[in-house]
Amino acid sequence: LAAFGLVGVVGTSAHYRVRVVLVQVAGMYPVAATTIGFVVGALVNYVLNRGYTFRSHKAHLDAGPKFFLIAIFTGILNSLIVYAGVNLMGANYLVVQIGATCVVFRANFALNSVWTFKEAQAK
Repeated sequence: LAAFGLVGVVGTSAHYRVRVVLVQVAGMYPVAATTIGFVVGALVNYVLNRGYTFRSHKAHLDAGPKFFLIAIFTGILNSLIVYAGVNLMGANYLVVQIGATCVVFRANFALNSVWTFKEAQAK
């Protein structure tokens, strides 16, 4: 979990940096910017989690689609939380993003540890 958290900090940093640049510099809508940032963060997370956190030897054709299916699910969850916080509650997008990140982190760890990178048990 600690390694997943450390990798998550790197991936989240990439996500947040992209999102902030897109909102603050490019004037992009926060929900669209967080979606793009999430994709960048997911790519960083896949590479680091496969090699560092889970030390997986699974083929990319096995682990990759599973990881990105989970990323799509949690990316949608992230976008929905940001949308609800910003549009329905009128909260600051950065504060809402922190809450969304906490929810998405837990979901990502649970799903990736039991499905994506779980190695087959020797019989």
